[in-house]
Amino acid sequence: MAEDLHWLSAVEAVRRLRDGELKLAEYAEALIERTGRLARLNSYISHEPDLIRQSLKNAPERPGPLHGLPFALKDIIDTADLPTTASTPALRDSRPRRNAPIAQALLDAGGTLMGKQALGELSFGMTGNNPVFGTVRNPYREDHIPGGSSGGTAVGVAAGLVPAGIGADTGGSCRIPAALCGCVGFRPTHGRYDGRGVVPISSTRDTTGPLARSVADVRLVDAVCAPAGTDPGASADLAGLRLGVPRGFFYDDLDPDVAAATERALSALAERGAVLVERDITDLARLNEPASFTVVLYEVGRELSAYLYQHASPLTLRELVSQVATPQVRATLESILDEDQIPGADYRAALSVHRPALRAAFAAYFADNDVSAYVVPTTPLPARPHLPSGEDVTVELNGATVDTFLTYIRNTDASSTAGLPCLSIPSGLSRDGLPIGLELVGPDSSDARLLAIGEAVERTLPPLPRPSL
Repeated sequence: MAEDLHWLSAVEAVRRLRDGELKLAEYAEALIERTGRLARLNSYISHEPDLIRQSLKNAPERPGPLHGLPFALKDIIDTADLPTTASTPALRDSRPRRNAPIAQALLDAGGTLMGKQALGELSFGMTGNNPVFGTVRNPYREDHIPGGSSGGTAVGVAAGLVPAGIGADTGGSCRIPAALCGCVGFRPTHGRYDGRGVVPISSTRDTTGPLARSVADVRLVDAVCAPAGTDPGASADLAGLRLGVPRGFFYDDLDPDVAAATERALSALAERGAVLVERDITDLARLNEPASFTVVLYEVGRELSAYLYQHASPLTLRELVSQVATPQVRATLESILDEDQIPGADYRAALSVHRPALRAAFAAYFADNDVSAYVVPTTPLPARPHLPSGEDVTVELNGATVDTFLTYIRNTDASSTAGLPCLSIPSGLSRDGLPIGLELVGPDSSDARLLAIGEAVERTLPPLPRPSL
């Protein structure tokens, strides 16, 4: 039985823990054993079995809605018991004085923290390569990338090391690794979760978000992380449900396996009665471009400096950047050290003109077409093979060499800029056995409705086989 415990859904695990059918110590020990056996995946940066065991001895009973459910955190979320490294050398020994509110909420709900998980350095990386902390490996093909930047969290969930985790998403960092590793990733509406105590990139765009193996498990975690009043019991019927299919931009130049899986998913939804509305979002790329990286590159240096100051760190931003191990991340951050790469006027225009225009275009799309969400491939391509750090800046797509980062975020970036709720669900496997994701994006603050729709969509799609590990 112990060998099967690691595949328990979060919902089922909570039920068994609540009803006394499962002992928390036994469950945690099964996950500890599996984590040790699959250490080669490099999912965790901090995982201390003795600390976990001691916490269970000190508090064997975990009241609250999670009843002891094990969870993990992307290693940018502050905890008092473990370092917050952000996978960057300068923060290797950073010890926050208190838990981030998102971590505290899960602990207060009775959750059991299993550790802190690997990420693309400072949340910038897409491939899971890190010259200092090692390579994070996709559980479906260990020589392939897991996606990023929340790759360690997606790997941990998909490989059965932990039933649920909290990642973070600035431009796709929950959804992309979820799609590439075969799990569910949720980006809540910006501001839905408390963002304090998290190593930042951009307060205008950053949010934490759950990853799990089903939408029901994501809803369980969301009900803890979101403010009072969320509706975890909402349901949706596909019959008559209007879903947008914006083929322009999102469906361009797809890997053939992604295109095929997405079309099969759309056909399945139509067979269940969903009304597929093929309408594009007007001027999407043009509206997103002046708001997207403009905001990130203006905010990141200021907000990293503020994080260091708030934590009484002896480091300056320049000292932190000088130790960054990933060449392209270091180059990006060095470019903002001495002078603003983005003029203040451009940043102010991004916040006051361009981002509002983008949000208005999305709102008009949902309202004018009377659609509850739109449906697109999460990424234009599945996972690609690992290459050495510095050589992984490009990938192959349909015979062309393309930018790795920009290609993987293509379908997730604009909705992130606009702060909309987004959900990635597994839609199938490539011919090589690699997971493919389907993304649902809903109107602003429609999180509970989007999750309910996601659960209905998930039921129409074939479940993925588990990775062979």
